[in-house]
Amino acid sequence: MAKTYIQNMLGENERVILVTRQHGFVLFSSIVAEIVVTLIVIASFIVMTLTNPVAAFGFLLALVPLAIMTRDILAWNNHQYIVTNRRVIQISGIINKDVVDSSLEKVNDVKMTQSFFGRLFDYGDVEIMTASETGVNLFKRIGDPVKFKTAMLNAKEKLGYEGTGTHTQRSVSIPAQIAELDELRKQGIVTDEEFKAKKKELLAKM
Repeated sequence: MAKTYIQNMLGENERVILVTRQHGFVLFSSIVAEIVVTLIVIASFIVMTLTNPVAAFGFLLALVPLAIMTRDILAWNNHQYIVTNRRVIQISGIINKDVVDSSLEKVNDVKMTQSFFGRLFDYGDVEIMTASETGVNLFKRIGDPVKFKTAMLNAKEKLGYEGTGTHTQRSVSIPAQIAELDELRKQGIVTDEEFKAKKKELLAKM
């Protein structure tokens, strides 16, 4: 899938953290039958053409499983799971795209399941429970599920701090404090000298 398609989906200041797919076993299990059928068809027509040259046209039948195999490869390649600094996105479809995303803010819990072979070959299911209408998103047999889960949880943790550094907090809170002091000065609770001294002290912290 072209990177431009993913980039066009991103919002302002949104960036991709991780892109993954289903494990290669998923692809292999879907195309192994096509590979076997293709080999059988090719072998059969090689034998048949030795006795009947006209049968060579039957070789075109091998294109059918090859076409199906190509479709399966493209479908696997275009089925992606993406973690950004704001959301989790699932994209599928070769020509027509089906996009499902969940905001990291709405993610309540993440469950990862790995079978014995999943641990052995590094694949598993990741179940994302959200507060949205979809409720649960299940990503089945993705490669390196631990890395995917970790990237998502780290992105969720950083989401609350991104763009709210100490400097920004001070820049917002200090003017508010000065305004409060000015009100106290107007009410006669603090003197002009105290107001000026405290104002100078607060401005020095910005």
